[in-house]
Amino acid sequence: MYSEKIRLGISSCLLGNKVRYDGQHKYDSWLVEQLGLYVEYVPVCPEVECGLPVPREAMRLVGSAENPKLITINTKIDHTDRMKNYSEARIEKLAREQLCGFVFKSKSPSSGMERVKIYPEKGGAASKTGVGLFAREFMNTFPLLPVEEEGRLHDPTIRENFIERIFIVQRWYQLLNSTPKLKDLIQFHTRHKLLIMAHSNEHYRLMGKLVATASGYPPEVVQKQYFELLISALKRTATRRKHQNVMLHILGYFKQDLSAEEKAELINIIEKYKEEHYPLIVPITLLNHYVSKYKKPYLEEQYYLNPHPMELNLRNHV
Repeated sequence: MYSEKIRLGISSCLLGNKVRYDGQHKYDSWLVEQLGLYVEYVPVCPEVECGLPVPREAMRLVGSAENPKLITINTKIDHTDRMKNYSEARIEKLAREQLCGFVFKSKSPSSGMERVKIYPEKGGAASKTGVGLFAREFMNTFPLLPVEEEGRLHDPTIRENFIERIFIVQRWYQLLNSTPKLKDLIQFHTRHKLLIMAHSNEHYRLMGKLVATASGYPPEVVQKQYFELLISALKRTATRRKHQNVMLHILGYFKQDLSAEEKAELINIIEKYKEEHYPLIVPITLLNHYVSKYKKPYLEEQYYLNPHPMELNLRNHV
């Protein structure tokens, strides 16, 4: 099911490469040793790749959050234009890599995704309102691609959402690379319906209408609108209440199969999950058991029940 690895951009230091200003790395064991089993990383170190040495003088962002400069701390050398020129050229190459997302290094003046320190030009306290120059260019160029920082990925909910999204983007690329017909888009949507519902009922309805009327529009227009809606939906948090609604919806497929006691048990477990007594994996495991036992083809195809490799244990903590 996961034979093809996901192509994911990443700040090189997170893989253990000694490219930081002090000659060290920021090896992230989860990214490398667990997620790395399913991912082909494309490492990027903007500061080294733009021609700066290792080790090198530390830099920081100076000026306004909208248009900061990249300045060395002691010698005050301005590397802004060098970094911007590099970023444009590197991102042009990355556009051909068909990346499914990017993991940035937090706090970096080149690669920080958010809350990077910016210092006033005339001195004073820094504000955490900046974005690294390379990260800004990447996110502006690929606004729909999932991006995260390694620090934020320590949060179980953020981690599960990010991994869910990169697997969906991979499946979307696989669809596009197959020169899809309308029936293929319909099948893609059908298999993702419950997953979309868990994030946003509003988008679920809009995407259903789009697919239903797609035959009247050029395929490339429909595909663009569909992907924009898909990513917009997935950015909304799948709360426990939303998951509860989806799981109760799934329960409806078993009304002729489960005994009164089994239905009551399942409803109770779903309720306990909503009340934060159980992680999501508990009711999902029971639902998967019933799907397998009673042979429900529609549910067997739903990515909601298996959105990413179980071995990552992502739903054990949300």
